[in-house]
Amino acid sequence: MSERIAKAGAFFPAEPGPAVEWRIEPGLTPYDKAVRFMEERAEAIRAGEAGELIWLVEHEPLYTAGTSAKADGIIDAQRFPVHHVGRGGEYTYHGPGQRVAYVMLDLKRRREDVRAFVAALEEWIIRSLAHFNVTAERRADRVGVWVARPDKPPLPDGSPMEDKIAAIGIRLRRWVSFHGIAVNVEPDLSHFSGIVPCGIAGYGVTSLVDLGLPVTMADFDLALQRAFEDIFGPAERLPGQMSIAAE
Repeated sequence: MSERIAKAGAFFPAEPGPAVEWRIEPGLTPYDKAVRFMEERAEAIRAGEAGELIWLVEHEPLYTAGTSAKADGIIDAQRFPVHHVGRGGEYTYHGPGQRVAYVMLDLKRRREDVRAFVAALEEWIIRSLAHFNVTAERRADRVGVWVARPDKPPLPDGSPMEDKIAAIGIRLRRWVSFHGIAVNVEPDLSHFSGIVPCGIAGYGVTSLVDLGLPVTMADFDLALQRAFEDIFGPAERLPGQMSIAAE
């Protein structure tokens, strides 16, 4: 485990408070509306008018371009809609079968340290995947979370092939986070071929199902919540859906 996450609870609130709201959105959530909702919710959290929230969604197939996206990062701009967003990072794909977790936390209540926050998000993904006996790792020179693929041909330099299984892209506004993580449970992996995922060429993309694990989204959501609580503190799953779905 990273020294930056030396103990569970590194991002627990400094003072006790309400549990983080945990909501699972049914169906496919329109991306533009999701971004608008996150921005409004982040502002409300900062103003003390709303609680922290983890919002689990799926989207229709689309590409997103972060603040570091370069022109050569998109291979087929006509394949799916391309959304330019304010999160960090380069091009990513979202689509059915991928669990997107939007993370709206108040780091002023927790720890004002962006690098440590990203490390905590990585650790959250790694622990969630470990629940299914998947050994996932971070790489200092590559963003996201990776798994070794000894079953595939090695890289040109002879090192073992690794596939990306999860992406991270966040934004902070006055120390409230939004955007978040995306973990491949069972997406159509061919959809990633329209971009250079996160600007990293030469590596593959995988999912839990691609690794031979018949994990359902509901199974993975349970693992996500358990791992989240180990690192960030209590989360309370709330019934129903966000009002965005009715708009």
